[in-house]
Amino acid sequence: MIENSMFAKNKQGKQALVFAMQYPVPSAVELAARGGFDSIHLDGEHGAFNPVAVDDIVAIAHAFNMSVTARVPNINANEINRWLDRGLQGIMGPHIENAEEAQALADACLFPPDGWRSWGGGRGTEHGDIDVIEGTYGGKLGFAEFANANMLVGGQIESKEAAERADEILAVPGLMAIAWGPHDMAASLGHPGEPEHPEVLAIHDEVEAKVRAAGKHLWSDYGSTLDMKGLLIGAGREFTAEHGDDTFA
Repeated sequence: MIENSMFAKNKQGKQALVFAMQYPVPSAVELAARGGFDSIHLDGEHGAFNPVAVDDIVAIAHAFNMSVTARVPNINANEINRWLDRGLQGIMGPHIENAEEAQALADACLFPPDGWRSWGGGRGTEHGDIDVIEGTYGGKLGFAEFANANMLVGGQIESKEAAERADEILAVPGLMAIAWGPHDMAASLGHPGEPEHPEVLAIHDEVEAKVRAAGKHLWSDYGSTLDMKGLLIGAGREFTAEHGDDTFA
C-alpha cells in the first residue's frame, strides 16, 4: 500500500487535487495523474462501478502514487469491506443520521483496536502476501496500524435530523470528516431542487461551525475536486460554441 496521497499533500500545507469520477474509465486515471492530480474519488452511491472496475482503477492509481477514495452506496460493513479490499484509502459514508451510524461507519473502515474492519485478501491487505506484510510492516499488526493511519473516514450529513445530531455524530472518535449533501438536505427541509435555499445554507454554516468546534474537518478541507463529468460537459460546450459554425471547404 502507498501512503495516503491526500494526507501527504496536506502535510505540505496544501489541499490535494482530486479527480472525481462517476464512470469506470481506467485510462482517465492515468490522464489525471499526468495532469497533476494527487488522488481519485469515486462516486459509488450514484456512479456506475463494479468491483472489477474499482480494482483496475486503484491498480493504475497506485502505480502513480495516487490514493483512491469513494462515496460508498451505503454503510453496510460488508459493502464497505468490498471497497476497502480493492485498496481504497478513504470512505465517505452517505446519509449518516446519528452517532450509532457514524460509529458503524468508522468501525467498518478501521482495523482493531480502532475499529472492526475485516481482514481481506485483496489489494487492501497486500493480497495477503505475508512476505511483504512482514518485510514492510513488521507483521499484520504493523500493517493494520499503517492502514488505519492512512484511512480517511467521513460521513455525509444530508437531513435536518442529522444536522440536529451533528454534535453527537462528531463525537465519534474514528470519524474524521463531514461531507455535505445539499440536494438531499434541501428536500429534507421542504425545499426540493433548491440546494442554495437560505435555510439550507444556514444549516450548512451551523454544521460547519460544529465541525470546527469539534476539531474535525470538512471532507473538502482535504482536497479541491474537479469532476470528470462536469469537465467534459463544460469543455464540450466551449468547443462546440467556438466551432459549431465552422465552414466546410
